[in-house]
Amino acid sequence: MLHLAENIPGARGPAPGERELTQKVAALNARYRHHSATAVMQGALQEAGHVALVSSFGAESVVLLHMAAVIDPMTPVIFVDTQLLFTETLVYQTEVTERLGLRNLHIIRADDINEKDPHGALRFNSTDACCALRKTAPLQKALSGYDGWITGRKRFQAGSRAAMDFFEIEKTADGATDRITGRIKINPLAHWAPDDVRTYMDENRLPRHPLVAKGYPSIGCAPCTSPVKEGEDPRAGRWRDQTKEECGIHVVDGQFIRTGANT
Repeated sequence: MLHLAENIPGARGPAPGERELTQKVAALNARYRHHSATAVMQGALQEAGHVALVSSFGAESVVLLHMAAVIDPMTPVIFVDTQLLFTETLVYQTEVTERLGLRNLHIIRADDINEKDPHGALRFNSTDACCALRKTAPLQKALSGYDGWITGRKRFQAGSRAAMDFFEIEKTADGATDRITGRIKINPLAHWAPDDVRTYMDENRLPRHPLVAKGYPSIGCAPCTSPVKEGEDPRAGRWRDQTKEECGIHVVDGQFIRTGANT
């Protein structure tokens, strides 16, 4: 069943206090420290409250989508359509959703693009502002009714992710002050290596994103994603030649991460 943004349930009451949330995250990490990604995924859906899987339907997204479909095909899946995605991604999203039998897909789009970026030129002035408008803001609005969300982030992908745990407290940048959102971020694949991803996809005969075979190991919006050369970091094609590692939906210590932040 397909749900547009306006059909997503609203907020479910006040966010938990920071101390309570810290204790909950610590307990979950202790409980699942030595468990498999599948066990972490199942634990997240059963013990972390009202949780959604946020998916870009990118190069490796099908792994978590498959796990969710096996555990519970009614798992809420949030897909942010920035309206700058590759056509291949949109086709792949439809194919994977139907093939896996995902029955609770929410397609999210910003409702103020015509007002704030009518000509699609904002990215030339500020890629951060473009990401915030088309991806970060609509996703945060969609997540307002959830206690947590599942991501496909992995430690090997970037220096800013090297110490990532299975369960994290979500923070957002709020001026000069770190702000707790009250949500938990769950990263079931945090400890996986590239070979683990390939093996899972092979063993379960999962469909590949068509752009992977064309040299795109990490896939975002079409204008800001380029092929990656042999030997380059898998995310080198994202915002190439810019000191930018994240689109803005993931922050560390309350700040958007740039390449130079951890050097």
